[in-house]
Amino acid sequence: MLITYSTGKSVSEASTALEAAVAAHQFGILHLYNIRETMAKKGVEFGRECLIFEVCHSQKAAKLLAQNIALSTLLPCRISIYEEGGKTVISSVKPTALFGLLNEPELAPVVREVEESIVAIMKEAASG
Repeated sequence: MLITYSTGKSVSEASTALEAAVAAHQFGILHLYNIRETMAKKGVEFGRECLIFEVCHSQKAAKLLAQNIALSTLLPCRISIYEEGGKTVISSVKPTALFGLLNEPELAPVVREVEESIVAIMKEAASG
């Protein structure tokens, strides 16, 4: 259900690489959450780095939403970059698994395209 890649890059380096890969695949970053900073603002100490990117391909999202506006509850796609066991991890929920919960097979081709792009973005961000 998860797509996960480890990298020798720091969270910051992986974040920069992810931003470039997102743009290269014609996706956009809608929002970036820095969990450690958000927790600190609420008076909670959270020692590990964790960034959550909300990414979207507008044309593909429009196709899905035109079919069923309730799909807005599953959008945008999220990609997380975090520290775990001395490594940097890039992780996301498989769009095919998430959308598969809805049993709408007519959406499968677009969702597969999105997943292929998410995988490519993550691989590019993790490599090198």
